[in-house]
Amino acid sequence: MSLTSTSVEATEQIAADLVPTLVSGDVIALDGELGAGKTQFVRGLVRALGGEARSVSSPTFVLLNVYPTPRLQVFHLDAYRVGGADDFDTIGFAELLEQGGLVVVEWASRVQSILPPRHVEVRIERTGLTTRCISMERRT
Repeated sequence: MSLTSTSVEATEQIAADLVPTLVSGDVIALDGELGAGKTQFVRGLVRALGGEARSVSSPTFVLLNVYPTPRLQVFHLDAYRVGGADDFDTIGFAELLEQGGLVVVEWASRVQSILPPRHVEVRIERTGLTTRCISMERRT
């Protein structure tokens, strides 16, 4: 499925609309160039889950941010600066998958080899100054 976002708010709403389809243990693999809106997408997820969207920030330098919500705990990871899948293993990625929360990985293509076969791929592509094409596909 591909949707068009024309604003930050629309990107957040597209993420929010995905939330009813998510279950405990789901993984979202996010990809898109710098500034495409990946972290904004995560804000939309956290807000829709009842969490504090203002607390969402890019985990580029810390690798992992955790956001509690009434429905699911959100584990937000960033693979931009990692050397590969081994770096994710070092921070306990496999254990995060067993926590029953929602695991969201930005720059997921950099750690594709350790993603579980069942995940949601989200690709955000800039199509204009404020427009984005957001493609989502559930892999099983």
